[in-house]
Amino acid sequence: MKTLFEKSRYLSLIAVLSMLLASLTSFVWGAIKTFNAITIVFTTVGQNKLISLYLIQLVDYSLIAIALLIFAFSIYELFIGDLDLPEWMVAHNLHDLKARLSSLAILVLALKFVEKVFEGQDPIQTLYLGLAIAAVSAVLIAFSYFGSKD
Repeated sequence: MKTLFEKSRYLSLIAVLSMLLASLTSFVWGAIKTFNAITIVFTTVGQNKLISLYLIQLVDYSLIAIALLIFAFSIYELFIGDLDLPEWMVAHNLHDLKARLSSLAILVLALKFVEKVFEGQDPIQTLYLGLAIAAVSAVLIAFSYFGSKD
């Protein structure tokens, strides 16, 4: 039974491979969107009002792709074995991994808010969205701060 439990840690490879595939897909999608953004910049001679929005979205795609890659590396290190990677690239416990996820969520929410501002929707709805994002961000920051206390 002990051997079964010890070997079951390799089930985490499913998550690692899934995240690597998702990261690759995100990088490819980001590259396609980058090509589209560059095409829009040149075809409209920079006059399209949404160019800034497209470029902000590229940052969003890149952040998500990089985060998925870091999560895959971290889960591998946590459950399987050491990798020869820079120290900053790997979380060494589950709390670090959750803190990184929280940080990513805050960044993505902030970028989504900026996208909504650029879209020029109803100002009241934008205000509510901003307040909701601020509240979620505050909770995630508090979780990260207080969760690290022993």
